[in-house]
Amino acid sequence: MKAFKTILLTCLAASLSLQSCKEEFLDYTPQGALGEDLLATKDGVNSLLIGAYAALDGQGNYGANINGGTAWAVGPDNAIYGSGYGGESHAMPLSTSVEPINEFLNERWKASYAGVSRCNAVLRVAAKTKELSDAELKNIIGQARFLRGHYYFELKRMYNMVPWIDENTTDFKQPNDKDIWPQIEDDFKYAAENVTATQPEAGRINKTTVQAYLGKVYLYQKKYPEAKTNFDLVINGGITSRGKKVDLNPEFEDNHRPEKELESPEALFSIDMAANVGNGTIATANQGSMLNFPINSPFGCCGNFLPSIDLVNSFRTNPATGLPYLDDYNKHEVKADIGILSSQPFTPDAGTLDPRLDWTAGRRGIPFKDWGLMPGNNWIRNSVATGPYVNLKNIYWNATKSLYYDGTAWAPGSAINYNVISFADVLLLAAEAEAQLGNLDVAQAYVNRIRTRAANPKGFLYKYKDDTKPELGFSTTPAANYLIKLYPEGSFKAGGKEYALKAIYFERKIELAMQGHRFFDLVRWGLANSFLNAYYAYEVTKVTEVTGLKFTPDKNEYYPIPQTQIDISTVNGKATLKQNPGYQ
Repeated sequence: MKAFKTILLTCLAASLSLQSCKEEFLDYTPQGALGEDLLATKDGVNSLLIGAYAALDGQGNYGANINGGTAWAVGPDNAIYGSGYGGESHAMPLSTSVEPINEFLNERWKASYAGVSRCNAVLRVAAKTKELSDAELKNIIGQARFLRGHYYFELKRMYNMVPWIDENTTDFKQPNDKDIWPQIEDDFKYAAENVTATQPEAGRINKTTVQAYLGKVYLYQKKYPEAKTNFDLVINGGITSRGKKVDLNPEFEDNHRPEKELESPEALFSIDMAANVGNGTIATANQGSMLNFPINSPFGCCGNFLPSIDLVNSFRTNPATGLPYLDDYNKHEVKADIGILSSQPFTPDAGTLDPRLDWTAGRRGIPFKDWGLMPGNNWIRNSVATGPYVNLKNIYWNATKSLYYDGTAWAPGSAINYNVISFADVLLLAAEAEAQLGNLDVAQAYVNRIRTRAANPKGFLYKYKDDTKPELGFSTTPAANYLIKLYPEGSFKAGGKEYALKAIYFERKIELAMQGHRFFDLVRWGLANSFLNAYYAYEVTKVTEVTGLKFTPDKNEYYPIPQTQIDISTVNGKATLKQNPGYQ
């Protein structure tokens, strides 16, 4: 997929000339028909489509990256910002006290609608193109409508009520008074019927990708039978764009190693990143995670978006059963080095842990991939304020640094892709749909498939052969006391639907931690109020940075419509866009 990212750089000039927009998106005026006519060729429409893919990372708008490096994606109980909520616009969404004037949210809005604009350009030009067969035309239109559906899905779950603007819209000051789920569904349905099973470039979506995403759209609307139908298609017969049967990668960490991405059977829809492509900028790398490397470390910057204590405690397992503590995990705390200097002695937790923990959060005294033992306090701005852990899923390996690290900016970039939808995600979404439909044994089988991978010792983190020379490799001794087991046969059915859903929700929390799912999951489950306020109540007893934070129901489920967008939507002195409840 790195090659596809490079192709983008050579094709964007033609497409961007058609899609340029003013500083604020809804003040956008489309280019004339002459430009579209010139691009109405096979190569022209494909260059526009590549431009629509290129907008996926949102990196043209500062702070708007759509991966797990940004506050809205990480989710409040997954992470703590790390340097205080002192006004940084990209940090405030994590605090639930974000205001409509927040510039990060405005940039995020603009980035999404820029993607919509590019998709609409593809659709207008494709309709004029005579050089394509019917199947080729439908495949291109299907990809464009899928991408548009994705951009609107992101807008929908962030802001809820947003204006629908399509390829036929001429007045861009549209109201946000209608639910756009039907239009999102229609885009994905068309794509599911017309996008091909395989694609010539690995970075493009295929039919299986669409089926997975359509299932997710149905699940968000609680349309469980329709969601199940699509998830069944993916699980039972899905293939990647390269024609490979979809499956879990052999090891959990494979999902965060760039060298594994091209042939990954698990990555169904990824935002492609590339480092050191020779353009002298960090534009193609994963900028969304550039703030998330440990401070005072070999990475240089910046020590933000740190795993919360609540999250790390979630990886504690029962020594008798190997299962998580679904209800009282914070009563079984993982030993932490809060306030302990790196020069002072500290022994890591000796209790039983889910092995996925040490591929998710860096802990003192535990190998930090192949970079050496995580030193603790020296890599933390202020552990008393934020806790003692650092992000790990965004970290490239030292052994492959020359290939996947980008040092052309003031903070590190990497070539680690962001998985929008993975097969693990699909299995857990499918488990949820099955549980809601009463198929508890099927739901349990899907969860256990995830846990089987996690329980394979080949995927554990191991101690170094020599702690002072990590380059010598790993020993055969696990880095911690790892213990994870499957849910016993029939346990979901015995516990009932409520227990099954609780187990599924918890599995999503730990399997997909720090990847941009948690907050939106809590909102759609109707659990954001109870879970997040319980999180704040617990976390504040450990760290100071969450002091005073509170989730307000009927407000914090969605972010405010950016005030800038409301202001520029004015017609005859009256704003077309309406603010979300609680932010007026």
